[in-house]
Amino acid sequence: MTHTWIKGMDVSFLDEIEQEGGRFYTEQGGESEDCLDILRAQGTDSIRLRLWNDPVGGFCSLERTLYMIKRIKEKGFHVLLDFHYSDKWADPANQWKPKAWENLSYDELRQAVYDYTFVVLNMLRAQGTLPDMVQIGNEITPGMLWGEGRVDGEGYDTDEQWERFAGLVKAGIAATREVSESIRIMIHIDRGGDYASSQKFYDRFTALEVPFDVIGLSYYPWWHGTLDDLKFTLNSLALRYHKDIVVVETAYPWTLEQKEEGFPLIVEKPEQLHPGYEASPQGQLKYMQDFVQVIRNTPEGRGIGFYYWEPCWIPSKTEWSVGHANNWSNLTMFDYSGTVLPALNI
Repeated sequence: MTHTWIKGMDVSFLDEIEQEGGRFYTEQGGESEDCLDILRAQGTDSIRLRLWNDPVGGFCSLERTLYMIKRIKEKGFHVLLDFHYSDKWADPANQWKPKAWENLSYDELRQAVYDYTFVVLNMLRAQGTLPDMVQIGNEITPGMLWGEGRVDGEGYDTDEQWERFAGLVKAGIAATREVSESIRIMIHIDRGGDYASSQKFYDRFTALEVPFDVIGLSYYPWWHGTLDDLKFTLNSLALRYHKDIVVVETAYPWTLEQKEEGFPLIVEKPEQLHPGYEASPQGQLKYMQDFVQVIRNTPEGRGIGFYYWEPCWIPSKTEWSVGHANNWSNLTMFDYSGTVLPALNI
């Protein structure tokens, strides 16, 4: 069992932010600094990056990921690489195959997962920057690589579909193990506040003998319930599966006010807030302090850390390569000007 605490940040947008002129500061009116240096100085020790097969905008591609991981590793960070196995967002509502894989049979698709995972990790090994941990899929509660790997919805939640889904995941795991036995394997779903759904998922994977090391959960209060719900889920999963657990995505607002017209927010109403935590820099700090304590109190020492999702996605422009606006700019750990907020230093 690994007892090392992870204080992680997902900075997958950082490459695009920097190329488009976004800047970061430790104090108002100060000189801009490398965002990674600011994160490091504030105690961050791990970075998470997503990888898309052939993204329209070019960011989060293999080419840019090779560049970013090299830069991140040179600064001494632990790295979690998040394989989406898609050309775009993969999440509970979207698990679409890469365009290049759309017409493959199931056996060909499984081979494609193996080959792609192996090639990516082998290229990272060649440049001396293997990730320390990988996710085989992103928020794969409903399966991945739909429809062959789909397990939610009418006609899909069947033993046969679960076996096919698990086969795809096992292909990615096998390729990872072939490149390096030292890389830890995370299986990530989105149900941080829903123990029943989490148990159903991991019971299936346990029965199907999917060989993974770490349980990964997303937890956003406006979607997944209260910190008490998170605590119950973490505690129950730890005692049932005896695996390390990371809350691999979370965030909390530091304001409900838009930067200006044209910068919409996904969290913009008081009723979306967690009771007891206001939308302010101090409210965000208090949320993070209590959130971290919940993870640290997980039985058997199984709560080994967290990743904050996109703390650096400041509103430095209106149009982004992902095809939609930045609706996350009040959930960052930097204010609208790029100046660090108190919650980063927890």
